[in-house]
Amino acid sequence: MISYEEMIAQFEWEFPETFNFAGDVVDKWAQSDPNLLALHWVDDDGDEKKITYQEMSQRSQKLCNFLSSLGVERGEVVVIMLSRESEWWEICTACLRMGAILSPGTIQMTSKDIEYRINRAEATCFITVPQHADKMDQVSDSCPTLKAKVLIGANRDGWSNYESGMDTAVPEYETAVTQGDENAICYFTSGTTGYPKMTLHTHTSYPLGHTTTGKYWLDLKPGDLHWNISDTGWAKAAWSSYFGPWNQGATVFVHHTSGFDPVKVLDLLQTYPIKTLCGPPTVYRMLVLQDLGQYDFPHLRHCIGAGEPLNPEIIETWQKATDIVIRDGYGQTETVILCGSFLNIEPKFGSMGKPAPGIDLHVIDHDGAILPPHQEGDIAVRVEPKRPLGLFKEYWKDPERTASTRNGEWYITGDRAYVDEDGYFWFVGRADDVILSAGYRIGPFEVESALIEHPAVAESAVVASPDELRGAIVKAFVVLAPGHEPSDSLVAELQEHVKNVTAPYKYPRKIEFIEALPKTISGKIRRIELRESESG
Repeated sequence: MISYEEMIAQFEWEFPETFNFAGDVVDKWAQSDPNLLALHWVDDDGDEKKITYQEMSQRSQKLCNFLSSLGVERGEVVVIMLSRESEWWEICTACLRMGAILSPGTIQMTSKDIEYRINRAEATCFITVPQHADKMDQVSDSCPTLKAKVLIGANRDGWSNYESGMDTAVPEYETAVTQGDENAICYFTSGTTGYPKMTLHTHTSYPLGHTTTGKYWLDLKPGDLHWNISDTGWAKAAWSSYFGPWNQGATVFVHHTSGFDPVKVLDLLQTYPIKTLCGPPTVYRMLVLQDLGQYDFPHLRHCIGAGEPLNPEIIETWQKATDIVIRDGYGQTETVILCGSFLNIEPKFGSMGKPAPGIDLHVIDHDGAILPPHQEGDIAVRVEPKRPLGLFKEYWKDPERTASTRNGEWYITGDRAYVDEDGYFWFVGRADDVILSAGYRIGPFEVESALIEHPAVAESAVVASPDELRGAIVKAFVVLAPGHEPSDSLVAELQEHVKNVTAPYKYPRKIEFIEALPKTISGKIRRIELRESESG
């Protein structure tokens, strides 16, 4: 293995004029080895699928023709609301192949979430499974751009059946010659104000940019079986369940399940020849609570954590049981891997590691000056005079918000850190009020908006509250409307209300009733005061 210094010195980004992940990556692996597995899928019922790159190539071409027959065109947005169904991978590949813009969403989206996303992105196609079809039908009439609704696994009035469409579709499709800077992927990600913003990636920024993620951080090679425990609705799946591994010709292991079970995870790690494991810190925190001594993982050689900082004691416990260090990594929906505890550096438990290849990463002050060791500042990527490949294109249809991420020659991540004397980065926290809970990114505005719709709530403020298992949880400070009194039953009622109004994972696990919220002279809520009282 080359040294970290050599890895950084030797790496250079490629900036091809045209690039298409389906044609240039999936088809390449299909042609090089017809038997190379792209996907190894299992579920809780014992069902199992093994899908080669060649089969993925062929099925995605058929899907392109099916979607085209429904009127979906190049440059239009396809919203995908699936869990870990194997179809998720062929839909993503088909969208990229035909030049449609894929927009994955979590299965926890409500009708309100779906309506907002479709109308904001002017999406023309929505694909899901039967248990979520009602959500779409409730708002269909309010989505004027929608041309097609596609249902996997069932027939339903007003919907096109996925399987029937695939059965009759022509098997050959000419892959679109997509420009490197052409729109390809749209993720909705929460911010501190307003509803989720549209993070737009191109055909190179994520698909090609995640070469560094797959090669240097995941450390994957052709044929390696890689398991990323992540919801397909989040960018982490694009990182570690799709672009990163498939750029390397690795096989993605998928466990399709209705809920997380740490014992089942350990059983699967012991049963299948999984070589690399990636998961959020919450997963590892739950795994180390089990009796790891009764398990043996003969194939496992590399473990990675991402989504939030991982506690050093968790890393130590896992290492004692497996002899493997969990290597932390840092990046965003807006980026590829920016910083990581790569295999060629000595790990410092709790650190984010060092900058990734192709990324000029620093901690800077408000004036854009690089700070000396142990001084906290903004995590920033140098984007001038040459912008690295793995950054998002823009917040789509929001130039002001896009401009707010720049400070001179720097892209500002919105996170705070410091660098030690050895060049290791140490995460401090969000520069804004976004809550990172169990790998989920939750904007306080959305939760506050949901709470204020309840007649008992006059005002609310939402902040992160430290939690040993999840890293942080959502806590709401609530000022009650006249005529309402604090009670445990009202707490439960408000929690259930938020679950029904917005995605359930955003609900406040703690609610505290207070007489008044702390505010500035101008009337703005001082969330910093509430956060400090929580971290106390």
